Amino acid sequence: MPVSSHFVSLHVIRNVAGQIGKLPSGFPLQFTLLPFACCSHIESEGFWREAEFLLLAMFSWNRDALLCATTLGVTFSAGVWLGRKLFSHRYSLLRTFKSHSGAKGDPLMDYVLQNSLREHPILKKLRMRTLQDRMCMMLVACEQAQFMGNLAKLIKAKNVLEIGVYTGYNTLNMALAIPNDGKVIACDISQEYANIGIPYWKEAGVEHKIDLRIKPATETLDELLEAGKAESFDFAFIDADKLNYGVYYEKCLQLIRKGGIIAVDNVLWDGSVLNPKNDPNTLSIVKLNEKIYRDSRVNMSMLTIGDGVTLVFKL
Repeated sequence: MPVSSHFVSLHVIRNVAGQIGKLPSGFPLQFTLLPFACCSHIESEGFWREAEFLLLAMFSWNRDALLCATTLGVTFSAGVWLGRKLFSHRYSLLRTFKSHSGAKGDPLMDYVLQNSLREHPILKKLRMRTLQDRMCMMLVACEQAQFMGNLAKLIKAKNVLEIGVYTGYNTLNMALAIPNDGKVIACDISQEYANIGIPYWKEAGVEHKIDLRIKPATETLDELLEAGKAESFDFAFIDADKLNYGVYYEKCLQLIRKGGIIAVDNVLWDGSVLNPKNDPNTLSIVKLNEKIYRDSRVNMSMLTIGDGVTLVFKL
């Protein structure tokens, strides 16, 4: 048990002791502390010694006080247990560390952005516009987008696949990262959201690098394979409907060249991968995570940036 938790538990005991009087001398006080132990897994002998000292100092001969202390302890334990059960997903949200969601306003994230983010001015304008949208939690974190753009430059990427566009923030990011004769094949089913980003693509002077295809991504990927484009792409980013993640992965693996990279987003899914239950989206992500880990065709690294991103390097 963390030291800070010891202090919290002892603080609770002090408050209880101050309100209900004293227990009989020589009474086995650990019985009174048992509910706290069950809740917090207290194993420290030092904790027991300090707690017993506090209780001996504050309690007297009072049977009603004993019952009251035990009742309070049980109630406290039950409340924490129920809280952990009912709000486990809420706690898991803290594992998401995006600059605009989860880590917004976090001092450490602010430090990261202030000392690393080199965002193109038009890219920043599109990000600010996207943050006005009610679905802005879908936006790729700017720190993650910059990382992927640098990866694309590192491998001298020229042809990029993007599965899931939203407002086109990362589409613009990748278009800025590739050479003037490069191409980003951007797949989405929403023209409405894509229309938000198109003016910014034009303003940045990279619209000619972007081939937006509004149809199910599986159709576009099949068309590319039928057109003989296998192993002709350098980088792929998968960030669309989670139920088809496995399909997107397999088709992208065929389209990516050896040495190319596939980035799979949301692989931690707000921490839900720890307890997927019967949620189809979470189960799909978990299945792909396990598949990639065992896939001998690739090397891989799962990173905790944003909502989790797995980098897949085709062998």
